[in-house]
Amino acid sequence: MTGINPIALEGSHVRLEPLSESHHEELCAVGLDPELWKWNTIQVLNPDQMMQVIRAQLSDQEKGTSIPFATIHRASAKVVGATRYMNIDAPNKRLEIGSTWIAKPWQRTAVNTEAKYLMMRYAFETLGCNRVEWKTDSLNTQSRNAILRLGAKEEGILRNHMVTWSGRIRHSVYFSVIASEWPQVETALEAKIMVD
Repeated sequence: MTGINPIALEGSHVRLEPLSESHHEELCAVGLDPELWKWNTIQVLNPDQMMQVIRAQLSDQEKGTSIPFATIHRASAKVVGATRYMNIDAPNKRLEIGSTWIAKPWQRTAVNTEAKYLMMRYAFETLGCNRVEWKTDSLNTQSRNAILRLGAKEEGILRNHMVTWSGRIRHSVYFSVIASEWPQVETALEAKIMVD
């Protein structure tokens, strides 16, 4: 798992392009909704906070631990959210897909399903990952269901794992797909994308 560099991933419904500061205005246009950040460890409620997030993710990219993307809805050519590869562990051939948010009008559409499909396909088939993982707040039922819908397996809960923006102590639920499961997960996701 070497040569992990920013790359664009494109499907029928969505294009994931390397995040840059040039996406700031478009991300602010759809991403300053407090509901989007309810379950997050941070809040992004103004343009300054959005720029801080972008710069922090780009800093992680320079360190080799993250590849952030802007999520583009192809039909409208609009930026509708963001996601990233994070906690990249090249020696152990694993990474996490996270920091994902999608503006409300595009939630529960093919956008998230296809974005995760593209990211998993690249992780397993190009990067040679053994494992792709997710984590989410144990109280975030919508996120937990969305991750399960992708074909990931729930592995367990890390108690008192993080502190949220409100000061609440969060338990995190971990999920994964491993390389041997990818062919079956791939087929199921392709079928879902066709009907979403």
